[in-house]
Amino acid sequence: MSQFTLYADVRKGRRPSFIEAAPPGEARPLVDAFAAALRRLGLPVETGVFGAHMDVELVNDGPVTIWLDSAELRGTAED
Repeated sequence: MSQFTLYADVRKGRRPSFIEAAPPGEARPLVDAFAAALRRLGLPVETGVFGAHMDVELVNDGPVTIWLDSAELRGTAED
């Protein structure tokens, strides 16, 4: 989970923007709580050093779901 960003804006350009993501001091406890919740469900969770640059290696096996709020992309989402 450490290399995975939990919040990104994809409405403009070809790359996600993380400008509205929580600052590190606020984000770290949220990531720790999320990892702890997954562990309580019995899921194996590996974490690294929060905010550190890390090289990771993975093998994708199966589909990946990326949720894009299409209403917000069109500018019609209700706030």
